[in-house]
Amino acid sequence: MSVRTPAGRTSAALAAALSALLLVGCGQDDDPSVATPSAAPTSAAPPSATTAPTPTTSATPSVAASTPAVDREITVTIAKRRVDPPTGRITVGKGELVRITVTSDVSDELHVHGYDLGARLPAGTPGLVEFRADKTGLFEVETHETELVLFQLVVR
Repeated sequence: MSVRTPAGRTSAALAAALSALLLVGCGQDDDPSVATPSAAPTSAAPPSATTAPTPTTSATPSVAASTPAVDREITVTIAKRRVDPPTGRITVGKGELVRITVTSDVSDELHVHGYDLGARLPAGTPGLVEFRADKTGLFEVETHETELVLFQLVVR
């Protein structure tokens, strides 16, 4: 018989709280329809799970594994302050599920303006933001520390 310890739940709750604090500093609004990437694993994990995430493992990969197939995958790499692919506009349809994966050679933070979503970018480790594009308009996707505009997201 497997027994789940409170430490597993505490680690997940602590990770969710820390992520929420980081996003508040980026101006996240209180709109309940906007979900942060770290919120999904806490509610998606079944109570009968027998393994708890290790403290050094980001909750982000489990978001990708537990979500439905994305409509649009956007991957960006940053090396020596150069954005690849080069900065431009990316158009998606309203209602599409969008996944943005960014890998930077320096630690930073990813931010999607208008949706007020963000992700930590440890140096050399991909950061992920996944969301439903339910607001139309033009939204900048940038890094906070290095202030690089990665691309402009157009939702129609």
